[in-house]
Amino acid sequence: MRVPDLTIPASLSGLIAKLPATPPSWLLVAALNQLVRRQVLPADMALLAGRRFAVQVLDAGVTLRFTADEQRFSLDKGDGEPDLCLSANAADFARMMLREEDPDTLFFNRKLRIEGDTELGLIVKNLLDSVDWSSTPLSRFMAA
Repeated sequence: MRVPDLTIPASLSGLIAKLPATPPSWLLVAALNQLVRRQVLPADMALLAGRRFAVQVLDAGVTLRFTADEQRFSLDKGDGEPDLCLSANAADFARMMLREEDPDTLFFNRKLRIEGDTELGLIVKNLLDSVDWSSTPLSRFMAA
């Protein structure tokens, strides 16, 4: 199944942007922690500890913020700038997770923005490349 090149309509995006970001941020953090626990996400948490992250879903108008310590990810309730921000449309994030596009291709095609700490960005990009998504529930969509 190929992810269609669609963007979330502005009317829906405006509605989504008004909703609190905490519930989807919490879901992202819970998913990341589960992937680390199951060793699907081979994160060296020492490299991520003390860092603040933001994931912006541009066409949805949503920014998900989280941080990391030596053991796990958690919600970032701070107001300061994140150390690393990944920005893309929802379809491009889906393509990356389903391995239809790799982060480098999305980045060089200007569909994925990586801003902030360059070294941290490279660590996270390599981490995303190393995930074996076939051992996650996403594998059902990958097989379709």
